Amino acid sequence: MNPSLQYKRTISPLRPTHKRFLATGKSTLPPKPRPYEPEKPLVSSRPKPSQDAVSPPITPRLQQKKEHKGVFAPYWRLSIGIVLVGSIVYSMFTSPLQLTEAPSIADRDDISKRESGVTEKSPMRLRMEALIKAKQSEIVAALQELDPAHKFRTDTWSRPAGGGGISCVQQDGDVFEKAGVNTSIVYGTLPRPAIEKMRVNHRAIDPDVDSLEFFAAGLSLVLHPQNPNAPTVHLNYRYFETMDKDGNCNAWWFGGGTDLTPSYLYDEDAIHFHKCIKDACDKHDRGYYPRFKQWCDKYFYIPHRQESRGVGGIFFDDLDVEEKDQEQLFSFVKDCLASFLPGYLPIITRRKDMPFGDREKQWQQLRRGRYVEFNLVHDRGTSFGLNTPSARVESILMSLPLTARWMYMHEAEKGSREDRILNVLKQPVEWV
Repeated sequence: MNPSLQYKRTISPLRPTHKRFLATGKSTLPPKPRPYEPEKPLVSSRPKPSQDAVSPPITPRLQQKKEHKGVFAPYWRLSIGIVLVGSIVYSMFTSPLQLTEAPSIADRDDISKRESGVTEKSPMRLRMEALIKAKQSEIVAALQELDPAHKFRTDTWSRPAGGGGISCVQQDGDVFEKAGVNTSIVYGTLPRPAIEKMRVNHRAIDPDVDSLEFFAAGLSLVLHPQNPNAPTVHLNYRYFETMDKDGNCNAWWFGGGTDLTPSYLYDEDAIHFHKCIKDACDKHDRGYYPRFKQWCDKYFYIPHRQESRGVGGIFFDDLDVEEKDQEQLFSFVKDCLASFLPGYLPIITRRKDMPFGDREKQWQQLRRGRYVEFNLVHDRGTSFGLNTPSARVESILMSLPLTARWMYMHEAEKGSREDRILNVLKQPVEWV
């Protein structure tokens, strides 16, 4: 045989299966056939595996599915996160800048009261608020002792622009048909027309602004007894200030007073009431009582009836730096408030259980009609309250009696007790 032909047959090319064997070391021959296994019979119900049963082995295909699922979930979450972060970054650069609204004066005052309380160094508006709330609690407690069976209803309310109040009211009691003791705190903005009107009495108000922040605080009280022999009494003390946007006060003033309105006149009651007020005034200025008593007689006058509402007391308004300094006037208001309970409690105590009949009750209702007429037509406090935005009407009209009466062409009998009080109301008396 030709040697070259023998050599070519010896080194003839390897088959593909041989090449894979040399590269991997694994046989590529087809697997041996499995021995025959008979089919297992079908079972109608499958028994539950026991807790000790071994989990079936994971086949390569199942392993591949699990690996595929484990990889896909992080990719999915990552893609969603990229979209969200991208949208946030985009909105930061394309949306207009949103500025946080600065706290209002009312908010800053609330923070100051929570953090530091109210001291002698606090702004006057916070000191006045603290005073009237303390006096409200004191007066309500004293009145409650006169009629423990009928509790005062207490409502606490707030205003959207800042402030709020506490209304304490008793109705249909044994001593008082209606008794109300209210505190009110108001933050707001004065428009240009109101500024011009107030500047007539307060030159410290800036005339060149279109609006001004203001604060008002007051304690108001009206007691309408059941017994016609017991007099109605009214009290109001208040503080008002205007401020710049930072809460700095630029104008302030005090106002207030108290007056007695009997249906039947007892001279000793009127004398005692006026003496207590005069003593409070004389501590600060001996000219205060005669001046403020005359102011009261003029203010609580019903022009269309040509008579006063009651036997008077004191009334003042717009007392500012041109009168005395702020601390002196604040001290004066405190002493006036302190004189109320000593001035009225002895009167109501000796009159609340006196006998009366239908005639006296009817006359009391007629006199209360006069009270309503003045409050709704002439009273500046009622008018200011009803015209204040977000006003609490129930608290403002708390001063009105529960019942009143109007009779056509009613005239008091000449020389009667009813006629005597009418003569005094037409001509004010100097009681002390």
